[in-house]
Amino acid sequence: MTGEHSSKQYDTDLEAIRSKVLLMGGLVERQFQEAINVFQNGNLDSAERIIKDDDNVNRLEVELDDACSHLIVRRQPTANDLRTVMATVKVITDLERIGDEAAKIARSAIHLHKRGGIDSIEHIDTVRVIANAAADMLHDALDALARLDEVQAIKLIAQDAVIDRDFRLIMRNLITFMMEDPRTISASMDTLWVAKAVERIGDHAKNIAEYVIYIVKGKDVRHTDYAASQLDDEE
Repeated sequence: MTGEHSSKQYDTDLEAIRSKVLLMGGLVERQFQEAINVFQNGNLDSAERIIKDDDNVNRLEVELDDACSHLIVRRQPTANDLRTVMATVKVITDLERIGDEAAKIARSAIHLHKRGGIDSIEHIDTVRVIANAAADMLHDALDALARLDEVQAIKLIAQDAVIDRDFRLIMRNLITFMMEDPRTISASMDTLWVAKAVERIGDHAKNIAEYVIYIVKGKDVRHTDYAASQLDDEE
């Protein structure tokens, strides 16, 4: 009976952590979406709020890290249970970094719009495209985490390569743009920082997808071609 009670309490504790992680995920997802809106519309009040909201994300990271540490000490999970806790700790870190990147987008948007430089940049629409792709990827990564959907996680890993490719294209175009017209350097650099932050958010979403696979399969697929091999097998 003691073992059964301990197991039920562990499940309860872990579910509480999972729920809070998904809450944190929802916060950073909204933070990112609002940051992209600010990049487009220049609402400086919203930008300041996004930057302040990052404090809430940081607080959740500390609370959840502490909860995971206490869970390991009290319940001493093994095998798949331990994998789940360790992967959850890593997901928390990636979510906090997504919040940081969203705040960077908001800061760059403030600089860009205060100088009135957004109208002088020809590649704003391309940045919006990869931002929308990264937002979809983050949403689907959180969904895969909530449902422990390995199939969806594998597809997400492959999608990150598209965002990386598009970022490199934006970077090359902006460098050319600055060389052709030095007056656009400041605005182009702000736009480049936004694009880089978006690309990093895609990376963090991919990390979350990899942790889903680790939880489900017990395989550490970081720095491997696991996703590509799985998609090839399906074909």
